[in-house]
Amino acid sequence: MKITLAKGLNMGLRKAMEDNPKVLMMGEDVGKLGGVFRITDGLQKDFGEDRVIDSPLAESGIVGTAVGMAMRGYRPVVEIQFDGFVYPAYDQIVCQVAKINYRSQGRVPMPIVIRIPYGGGIGAVEHHSESPEAQFAHTPGLKVVSCSNPVDGYWMIQQAIASDDPVIFLEPKRQYHADKAELDEDATPDPLHASRVIRQGTDLTLIAYGPMVKTSLKAAEAAATEGRSIEVIDLRTLSPLDMGPVLDSVRRTGRAVITHEAHVNLGMGSEVAARITEQCFYSLEAPVLRVGGFDTPYPPSRVEEEWLPDLDRVLDAVDRSLAF
Repeated sequence: MKITLAKGLNMGLRKAMEDNPKVLMMGEDVGKLGGVFRITDGLQKDFGEDRVIDSPLAESGIVGTAVGMAMRGYRPVVEIQFDGFVYPAYDQIVCQVAKINYRSQGRVPMPIVIRIPYGGGIGAVEHHSESPEAQFAHTPGLKVVSCSNPVDGYWMIQQAIASDDPVIFLEPKRQYHADKAELDEDATPDPLHASRVIRQGTDLTLIAYGPMVKTSLKAAEAAATEGRSIEVIDLRTLSPLDMGPVLDSVRRTGRAVITHEAHVNLGMGSEVAARITEQCFYSLEAPVLRVGGFDTPYPPSRVEEEWLPDLDRVLDAVDRSLAF
């Protein structure tokens, strides 16, 4: 069966709810409407209003309620409607969700999944196209993951819900309905916190996650027409980072480029670059390069395509690295 990312997430949520009656959904318009991106479409109809709850427009209240529910043995999955709306809940996430398990010496688990559609490229208005992943990955006590394709969406959302740790689950909104992939529901998925080589190569390692994975694969295809062999890695997990496949790859290729939609300054690419430099220094043939958004607030939609890192900017970094 071929599915989109939106369909994969919907199917994964449905499977988790069927398997565990303690799983429930909360968020703005997730019930009757099925969410603004229709990710929860049909779930309230099938599971009822007690398990798929339309909340007030109050992100702090949504996450705070989820904390109480998790303490009572439930596994709440909350949706933040758009990435830029998460900040009213930021205090709850950083001061409560991330810390309660530690403060209780492990006696009070926090099995909360916070779904956040993130990234740009959909022509949205202000506060609807942010990339806040580094802020959450910097917070101890939170797990942070980002799916990039329909199959990962199906499996990773189920794995996140099954986790006893709080998970920030980042969904690249411009990929929701962009592509389809074949899903084998009987397959054995990769672990949740594992990065993956998705294209093999010998000349350079190109590292991405979420919305930039597709762009990176296109860059590798374009480079191949000029005789350059680019290895592409999908990080998938941002906290904890799974650096094993990255380090193995860079030791072979000697070159690395990291790309993400968020602006470069203190972004996820900084941490990945630092770890590569620390552990692969004598294998490197060129500096580790980063490609991201510009160091400004996200721009109006009419110029967002100039702000977002694109195929040309990724290929320019590849050229600069190979020129050393």
